[in-house]
Amino acid sequence: MTEHFIFSGHDTEDLAAEYGTPLYVFSEDILLSKAASLKNAFESAGADYEINYAGKAFLNTAVCRILDREGLSLDTASGGELYTALAAGFDPARITLHGSNKSERELREALEAGIGRIVVDSEDELARIDALTREYGIRAEILFRINPGVDAHTNELINTGKTDTKFGLPLDCAARVILQTAQMPYVDTIGLHAHIGSQVTDEEAFVAEAEIMSGLYRELLERGLPLRELNLGGGFGIAYRTGDETFEPEIYIPKMVERIRGIFETEGLPMPRLMIEPGRFLSAEAGITLYTIGTVKEIEGVRTYVSVDGGMADNPRPALYGADYEALVCGRRLTPENAKKVRVSGKACETDTLIGEIELAAPRTGDILAVRHTGAYNYTMASNYNRLAKPAVVLLSGEKSGVIVERETYEDLTSRDRIPDWL
Repeated sequence: MTEHFIFSGHDTEDLAAEYGTPLYVFSEDILLSKAASLKNAFESAGADYEINYAGKAFLNTAVCRILDREGLSLDTASGGELYTALAAGFDPARITLHGSNKSERELREALEAGIGRIVVDSEDELARIDALTREYGIRAEILFRINPGVDAHTNELINTGKTDTKFGLPLDCAARVILQTAQMPYVDTIGLHAHIGSQVTDEEAFVAEAEIMSGLYRELLERGLPLRELNLGGGFGIAYRTGDETFEPEIYIPKMVERIRGIFETEGLPMPRLMIEPGRFLSAEAGITLYTIGTVKEIEGVRTYVSVDGGMADNPRPALYGADYEALVCGRRLTPENAKKVRVSGKACETDTLIGEIELAAPRTGDILAVRHTGAYNYTMASNYNRLAKPAVVLLSGEKSGVIVERETYEDLTSRDRIPDWL
C-alpha cells in the first residue's frame, strides 16, 4: 500500500519533484497556528503581553512580512538580522536588538532605524549606547539582560540562565550598572530581561526567574527608573520525537501569569507587561526537510546506512547538540513487514549522522525522505561545508507554494572568491 506523506496540505513527493532536494519546506499556516496558541493563552489569562519572535530560529524577508502582517514583534541578534527585517519593511518600533557583543556599527544602525528597544548586555555596551545617543540626540529605550541564576534543567549547551555565562549582567552587580542610566539624558530603562535556556517544558523555571527578578525590579522602581516591562525570554520546548515533553501554552501560560501576578502583588508592584521571545516554538514544527535517498549500504551484522543528499551542512544540530529527529519515507507507509532499522547519514566528508537509529519503510535509492520539525536552527545554521550548496526554502500557504530562498548554485559558491594578483 502506498501512502504519500502530506505536510500542511501538500504532497511531499510532489514538492520534491517540483523544487528538487534537499529542500527546506516551511508552513505559514502552522506558524500562525502556533502563534495563535500563545496569543489565546495570554489573553485568557488577562495579561498585558507582547510576543517577540526570535529571528535566530528562522528568518528571511518573507517570514518578516508574515510576522509584521500579524502584528508580532521581532527579536534580532545581529546587524544582519536587523537589516533583513528592515529590508522586508518590518515596523522598526516592534524590533528589539539583542546580542552579547554588539558592534558600534550595529548600535548605530539600530538607533538610525528607530527600533523599539535595545537589550543591553554589559556595562561596556551601556557606555557605548550613552555616547551614541548623545552624538545623535536620539532617545533609546532599553532593557537590561540579567543572569538570574536559574537552572532550566535542559541541555547544558542551551542552558543560558546560570551565573557562569557570557550573557547579561550578574544579579549582584545589576543595580549598580542599571542605575547609571538615571544620569544619561537620552537613555530610558524601561524593563528587565532574562533568558534561562531552551526546551523548557513547563512554567516553573519562568516563575522562578520572575520571582528573582522582582526584587531588582522593585529596587529600580523605587530609585526612580520608569520600568514597565519584564521580558522572560524564550525557550518554550517542542516535541522533536513522539513521546517527548512539550510546552503546552493553554496549560502553562495561564498558570505562569497567575503566579507572576501574585509575586508582583506581594511586592506591592504594578504588574509589568510580560514579553516572551519564542523562536523554536513557533517555527520548528512548521518546517520539514526533504532529501533524496542515495546509497543504501548494509554492513552485515552491524547496521544499515541510508545516505541522503544533504546532511550536517543543512542541519548541524545533531552534531552540535546530539539533537534527535523523526523521519519517514514519503511514499511508503511504515508497517511491521517493511520496517527496517537504519542509520540516516549525510553526504559530508565526516561521520555526519543525521539520525542515529530509526525504523524506516524499506528505504531504497531514489526515495524521498522527510525529516520532521526542522523549521528552527536548520536554515539559519546552514553552512557550505564541502562546498555544498545550501538548499532552497519553499513556503506553503493554504494550497499555494512558492520559493522564498533560492537554491544556491556552484556559481554562488565561488562568487565571493578572489585570486590575488600573484597567483
